[in-house]
Amino acid sequence: MTKTYIMNGLVEKMQSPDQDFRYMGLNDLLLEIKQDPNSFLGDEATENKVLRQVLALVEDKISEVKNQAVKCLGQLIKIIRETQMEYVVDKLIDFSAGKDEELRDIAGLALKTITSELPPEGRIASKACEKLTPKLLGQLQNANTPPETMIETLSILSILISRFPGYMSNLDTQPIQVLTPMLSHPRPAVRKRAITTLAQFLPYSQPQQFTELLNTYIVPGLAPSANLEKQRTVVQLVAAVARHSPGQIASSLGDIASSIIKDSQRDDEELRESCLQALEALVLRCPTEITPFLSAIIQVGNQYIKYDPNYAGGDEDEDEEMAEEDDEEDEELGEEYEDDEDTSYKIRRSATKLQAAVIATRPELLTTLYKEVSPVLISRFGDREETVRLEVWSTYGILLTQTGVYGGTPQSNAEYTVGGKRKREEGMDVEETPYNLLQSQVPSLSKTLLNQIKSPKTPPATLEAGFSLLHKLLTVLPGCLANQSAQIVATAKSVLSASSRSSSASLQVTCMSFLALFVSKHSPSVYSAELDSITPSLLQALSEKHPRIASEAFRIFSALLNAMQPVRDGPWVDRVYDEAVRRLSNHDTDAEVRSCAEECIGDLWISATDVMKTKNRKEWEYICRTTGRTDSAVKVVTKVATKVDIDDAWVSGCIEWVMTLLRKSGRLGKIEAFNCLDSLLRRYSQIPPDLPPSLIPSLKPYITSADILLLGSALDILALLLELAPKATFPEVERDVLQEVYEIAHSPLLAGAPFESVLAFFAALVEADMQIATHVVPNLVSSVEKAPKTDASLTNVAKCVGQVVKAQRAVAAGTIAEFARHLKAGSKAKTSQVVLSLLVMGEIGRFIDMSPQHEIFNQAIDRFTAEQEEVRTAAAFAAGNIAVGNLHHFLPVVVKMVETDSEKRLLALHALKEIVTHCSHGQLETVADMLWTPLFENSENQEETTRNVAAACLGKLTTTHPARYLPQLQARITDPNPATRATVLSAIRYTFAESPSSFDELLGSVIMDFLSLLSDSDLTVRRLALSALNSAARSKPHLIRDHLPALLPSLYKETVVNPDLVRTVQMGPWTHKVDDGLEARKTAYETLYTLLDTCLSRLDLHEFLGHVAVGLADDSDEVKVICHMMLFRLAQVAPTATAQRLDDLTAPLEKCMKGPAMTKDTVKQDIERAAELQRSTLRAVAALSKISQPGASPKFDTFVAATQKSPEWGAEFRELGGA
Repeated sequence: MTKTYIMNGLVEKMQSPDQDFRYMGLNDLLLEIKQDPNSFLGDEATENKVLRQVLALVEDKISEVKNQAVKCLGQLIKIIRETQMEYVVDKLIDFSAGKDEELRDIAGLALKTITSELPPEGRIASKACEKLTPKLLGQLQNANTPPETMIETLSILSILISRFPGYMSNLDTQPIQVLTPMLSHPRPAVRKRAITTLAQFLPYSQPQQFTELLNTYIVPGLAPSANLEKQRTVVQLVAAVARHSPGQIASSLGDIASSIIKDSQRDDEELRESCLQALEALVLRCPTEITPFLSAIIQVGNQYIKYDPNYAGGDEDEDEEMAEEDDEEDEELGEEYEDDEDTSYKIRRSATKLQAAVIATRPELLTTLYKEVSPVLISRFGDREETVRLEVWSTYGILLTQTGVYGGTPQSNAEYTVGGKRKREEGMDVEETPYNLLQSQVPSLSKTLLNQIKSPKTPPATLEAGFSLLHKLLTVLPGCLANQSAQIVATAKSVLSASSRSSSASLQVTCMSFLALFVSKHSPSVYSAELDSITPSLLQALSEKHPRIASEAFRIFSALLNAMQPVRDGPWVDRVYDEAVRRLSNHDTDAEVRSCAEECIGDLWISATDVMKTKNRKEWEYICRTTGRTDSAVKVVTKVATKVDIDDAWVSGCIEWVMTLLRKSGRLGKIEAFNCLDSLLRRYSQIPPDLPPSLIPSLKPYITSADILLLGSALDILALLLELAPKATFPEVERDVLQEVYEIAHSPLLAGAPFESVLAFFAALVEADMQIATHVVPNLVSSVEKAPKTDASLTNVAKCVGQVVKAQRAVAAGTIAEFARHLKAGSKAKTSQVVLSLLVMGEIGRFIDMSPQHEIFNQAIDRFTAEQEEVRTAAAFAAGNIAVGNLHHFLPVVVKMVETDSEKRLLALHALKEIVTHCSHGQLETVADMLWTPLFENSENQEETTRNVAAACLGKLTTTHPARYLPQLQARITDPNPATRATVLSAIRYTFAESPSSFDELLGSVIMDFLSLLSDSDLTVRRLALSALNSAARSKPHLIRDHLPALLPSLYKETVVNPDLVRTVQMGPWTHKVDDGLEARKTAYETLYTLLDTCLSRLDLHEFLGHVAVGLADDSDEVKVICHMMLFRLAQVAPTATAQRLDDLTAPLEKCMKGPAMTKDTVKQDIERAAELQRSTLRAVAALSKISQPGASPKFDTFVAATQKSPEWGAEFRELGGA
């Protein structure tokens, strides 16, 4: 059928007198367009006919038909011609300005649908904005337009400016001039809508338009003498402008903020509420400019949190008792008192939100907030209005969260620790820390809050909020509720018994979660007296069908068992055991309940061992199952094997079960299974002789380099077996797995912990059998010689040989003689044999005095001039480590080379580095003076490699005698040679890694002298100073925290691109830009990331976020990735402050997500790099989307919505938990 025929058929349906036919005609048209948009396009006359018919049905008398016509227009607007679009817009505008109220409404809805459905890019959107906006603005200028139409028109303009800001900035009619008079409209609803729309247009207007609005409307409207109605509107406008374009209002904030604070004292409730909301917006959106007014804002917030003119009480002391009096008053008043006219609660709620904004964004004021705001909040815990009460509790929760993140640590600051005492430092009152101030307020806080939640009339949502707040309090200040245990247990008991009847599962879970924390954070003596009264309710909860309730009940008993161990007896122990076994024996038990029951059985065995030994152990049959999830069971068995003295029969049964798990395919849970096996083997009183032969074949599949971590775990088990049962294990290992280990030992993939496991295996092997050592060394060498060069790590083999000799010293002489053959002058050994021999000599020489074989040391020195680099490096390694074995004999030779032999100096320095690295502090102290001067003389070398080696040695030497060497380093900070200054910084950086606290005391007094080089004139020195600051922030944050105000300006300066360091390089026909400052800039951003982790409480987050935003637009992908990581972290530790900047961050994040343009010439590496950057961006956006408040960041919300719908990234974004 032709398109025309189909369309004509639909028009015929739409003209039917039967409403169902008309509806179906529209529905069919909608389906046709969605399936194939081209089905509508073709003959213009037919298109016009269909379009007119759809518009005619907008006027239909049946509402379902009208709504369906609107939906059709939403789809048609995407595909119709320009003239047709103009016709649709004109027609709908006419409808919306007509007298028929119903038609006005449906036309407004149609225009909203059209503007929402327009495709974001392409000509159609620009044309629609071009045609629609002037008509909408004209409608607003028309005095005859009804107020309802004006509200709809303003809403449509809001949609257009938020979706298409680029198309709305070049209009003939200036929207600001049309919208400003709307603020004086007699109808409040029109004014309210006009405020929002005007605020949305302001960011895209000319600066002078905002200045004019400010001078002619905002400032006069805030004057004390201004008309009350106008003042309300102006204050609401300030709040809206602060939310949408804080940058514009920030410069004039001085007068505006002080005026709003004064206006808040006028006697008008609506104005007061608006003032509080405006101040909240300014605190959140203009953090830097609002700082001078914070003290006054906090006072205003405190004043109006207590604003309750209809409450008979009044002063603060009585406020504290309000919670207790409230219930009785309600009962006495009964139905006589109607509160419908009382709107004072809105002011109290807005004041509370204002304080919440200050608390959430100003961690530096925590101490002040505890002194000034916390007592006021506590006094309002019992507000008679439910919504205000919950807002107050929520705000106090934010204060507690901020204390946990920024307040330091309770151990160092708090007066209370379990069994702790009040601490006082010299000349300093510890009461001034947030933790101590909180501790002093806990009695009034807990009393007021518990009084609120003890009433049987309290709604479940309020009870839940109360328990959540108590949970947060205990998390931040463990053990602080000891004096309230009786009331806590009584309240929890009434909640648990009532909740089980009214089946409020969420409340019950929250209550029990708090109880579990309460039990684990207090000593048993605190609550033991009340335990009997609540136990029946907890035992009842164990058998609840609801899985979350049963899980929490098991967690409480686990916490009780851990706190009260050892538990000798008690009726509840048997009940808990029986219920846990019942749950475990049932195959239908929920996975979480099963996991908690398994944990509880483990805790029963650990804490009530005597009771459990009388049971039949049926529980282990159910725990040690091989189907379903076994991760929790493995943890429980590991825990019991580690902590409980249990017989070998149980151990054997569990080992059999673990081996079954290890035989299963897949990697999931295997590391934990190996850890479990380790604990079980150590628990044996004596390893059964038949165990190794049955165990080793199951371990053999893991002796492969396919999975390095599992290889390490398997070798650890073999080493343990060789240690615990050498006679039974050794023959099996030698026969079944030793050859595989030889073939893996030389793998370059082995490093770190897995390689340590290889070394431990060889040590255990030669200790288990004295004779094998003579075979192991040649077999290791033979294996590496047969291996391809790319798969052979001579360093690893040398370490294995060294380990074998160390464990079995009897083979040392033979091994040295064997490898020394290859080093003799006339030897025709291959390069690889020479390298291996040198490395082995180094490994052995470290723990054996080789002065009798002095010629080997000389042969290593001779190889310093070898042609092959690997031989020279191995020779330096050998010389250095041989010297470690006898410092006084060999060290002078190395030092002399450093001082006099320029050709061998670098390698001699490498040898010195080996000496300094592997010598003990005691050994170094005796030779430090001999090394210091030659090392410093070589630090002046311009070559960075030589300098770095010298610096590493100087750093290690400094820690051996800081009082002597630290001043010497400090003295060279001002050396005119930049190379020397660079060495000093590198050396000081090496001292951060491993130095005692006594060194910190000396370093703390001079660290700022070293870090003052952040402003050095030399770029390399500045980069190394940044690197030193980064290391200090990671390893010694306590030394730099108080100096950050002085350090941060220099650090922030390095995050900015310096155009003087960007140069253009000609590469054939192409020009290429090189940024010499990039390395320093990357280090600066890495330092910012470290500071975010270790010095968060000392950062001004608003300034910090500004530099992160700049970094997102950096040309370097590495800088962008670091900024993405910082955003991810900021979303967790400073959600409120970060959420205010989301719209500012959207543009650079969007640019990263789009990636560079790809052509057919783009190489694979560039494609992969771009995809990695996009993934990094995606992770940051997913984290930020969780803290975004609905409607607060429209640009960011649009970006997130587009990302979710993206065919390329949508699925991955949802997996990351985005939005």
